[in-house]
Amino acid sequence: MSDLETFTLLPLQIDPQSKAITTTSGSKALQAELEALNALHRSLRNLEAPHMVPPPPVPVNPKRSANVTKLRESGNAEYRKGRTAEAIKFYTLGLQMALTRPAWEPSQLVREEVHQLYSNRAQAHMLGAAWPEAAADAEASVEAKRQGNAKAWFRRGKSLVEMGRLEEAREWVAKGLEVEGEEKELMELLKEINGKIDKTKADE
Repeated sequence: MSDLETFTLLPLQIDPQSKAITTTSGSKALQAELEALNALHRSLRNLEAPHMVPPPPVPVNPKRSANVTKLRESGNAEYRKGRTAEAIKFYTLGLQMALTRPAWEPSQLVREEVHQLYSNRAQAHMLGAAWPEAAADAEASVEAKRQGNAKAWFRRGKSLVEMGRLEEAREWVAKGLEVEGEEKELMELLKEINGKIDKTKADE
């Protein structure tokens, strides 16, 4: 019997006020699907005019872009003052705003915004020696934009070094050099990593 011939009854409920669909199922996959569906529904309900068709991908509402930029700049200002907790808070708010854009807006716009915010938040985590958090944010930045994002490649590599994960750091930085070309900071970091690995082997 094929999947097309199989009927599965799912435990779904709909809220009469918000029209949000929920489930009592413990399936994480189903819950994730419903969260995405409810988010799209909320976006459609929040359109300026009722029953309005979603606009084409461009132009986008400039207000959200301006707010995301303002939050990033506020985070940068706090970072320059050495106030990492405040900087991280602004970057996080900027990420939340960028990642909750309506689904019909260009994904490239979202990628451009979040790669900067993740990379900047990684730098703020590094200032506070929060290496695991910095490494995770830098990787997220690279996932959003692989090429032309040398700072994020560097920040994850440096964070891995600080955590003592030298082999992983070497592999990561080498991959970054393949993407970015002979980028000075990455080349210097790779040289540093190779030196540490050689020293470790010599001490064994």
